[in-house]
Amino acid sequence: MKLKILYENDDLLVIDKPPGIIVFPEGETRKKALIDFLLRKFPNLKSVGSPSRYGIVHRLDKDTSGILLVAKNNRALDFLQRQFKERKVVKKYLALVVGNIETNQGKIETLIGRAPKNRKKQKVYLPYEPKAKGKRLRKAITEYKVLKRFKNYTLIEAVPKTGRHHQIRCHLAYLSHPIAGDKIYGFKNQPTPKELNRQFLHANYLKIKLPDGKEKPTVHTQEFKSYLPENFKKILEKLNYDN
Repeated sequence: MKLKILYENDDLLVIDKPPGIIVFPEGETRKKALIDFLLRKFPNLKSVGSPSRYGIVHRLDKDTSGILLVAKNNRALDFLQRQFKERKVVKKYLALVVGNIETNQGKIETLIGRAPKNRKKQKVYLPYEPKAKGKRLRKAITEYKVLKRFKNYTLIEAVPKTGRHHQIRCHLAYLSHPIAGDKIYGFKNQPTPKELNRQFLHANYLKIKLPDGKEKPTVHTQEFKSYLPENFKKILEKLNYDN
């Protein structure tokens, strides 16, 4: 696999993650992961963070493409992860959802926890509903705005304000507008554009403060952008043509 590096310095790698590969193995799963390819190219990552995850700052789902941060040393890893925990990182995703979202922009604010019938899936819970009692739930907030409307789909920009597992996918399904091609959160018999073989979700923008490599770092804000994959562009062009 050829890794596309968007940015690199002594502290950080910014990878344009391809779809179809997990970022790092979890639990008993030991499939080929992105971190395996990174360790071959950057063996010093074995001294960063904890085993299996090493310098990975955050995660993207297997079939989600786009911007991924990798710290090259423990000082940078701590510095960057702290910003994620304090919600100081701006992340934006492009998503094609099924159906026509009525409002041009909106905010989804719920509780999220594991689905009772599928441990790999997240579920929205509302405060005080009986099913929420006794469950480990976490607050999740996603903002979105419509970028373009098609006959049976809507292209949106999604901005997660919290970093919950599967948050955007779960929230959009909760709105009854699941992401096109999503095999876990999609509805039965929902339409899917031809040639789309994964969920149409791409991490296209990230803004974060970076250290300057010193023990007491001065920081500067950096923005990273990843263009929509070519197959996604072609799908949108076809949808536009069909309209």
